Amino acid sequence: MSNQLRFAHGRERSPPSPTNADGVQRGHPGSPRPVGGSLKRLPDAGLALLLLVLFLPLFLMVAAAVKLSSPGPVLFGHRRIGHGGRTFRCWKFRTMVTDAEARLERLLATDPAARAEWERDRKLRSDPRVTRLGRALRDYSVDELPQLVNVLVGEMSFVGPRPVTAEELDRYGPAVEAYLAARPGITGLWQTSGRSDTSYDERVALDSRYVAEWSPALDCMILMRTVPVVLGARGSC
Repeated sequence: MSNQLRFAHGRERSPPSPTNADGVQRGHPGSPRPVGGSLKRLPDAGLALLLLVLFLPLFLMVAAAVKLSSPGPVLFGHRRIGHGGRTFRCWKFRTMVTDAEARLERLLATDPAARAEWERDRKLRSDPRVTRLGRALRDYSVDELPQLVNVLVGEMSFVGPRPVTAEELDRYGPAVEAYLAARPGITGLWQTSGRSDTSYDERVALDSRYVAEWSPALDCMILMRTVPVVLGARGSC
């Protein structure tokens, strides 16, 4: 675990979270409560439960398609860092082959351009690990539907910073404090500002800006902007 995470866990007391002009809690580095508190959590839980019920037929169809299209499990849970440095499994429909890590290692060992792209962005535009069905699911963010379960149990929010791994968090530098002050989101400023078309430093800056400027109105604006971005498959990778 990185020094940043140990620092976040080891803190015993935190100053009170600042509020905006309307008295709404914003994020504060080290705050025991995530950005927005219950004002954000209650709508998250209610909407997640509703959408899980409404999307159940779609869940079953996608699960069947994933199972039939390639060998391996239907769901993939990757360890990510949440509020306060807690780790959790971020769930997605599986979009990669089962030997994804081995394929990535071989590619990075033999392709300098791909290695440079991976080290810069932690993503590959031409990713040999992604299945044909997985590409379609990623284009329209259907692979992220299981994260509704993460939202329901309080590990994520509908809107927040992009969930990252412990290795990625080391790249946040001073901005790590802002990231740890919020629950990661299914969508966020990164999603509505170009997705994979943005640089890694830009993503970090957008996460910090979200925490500093959080309000219910900002969440509503991001949710509304997410719809055309996803339907248009803009910036998907």
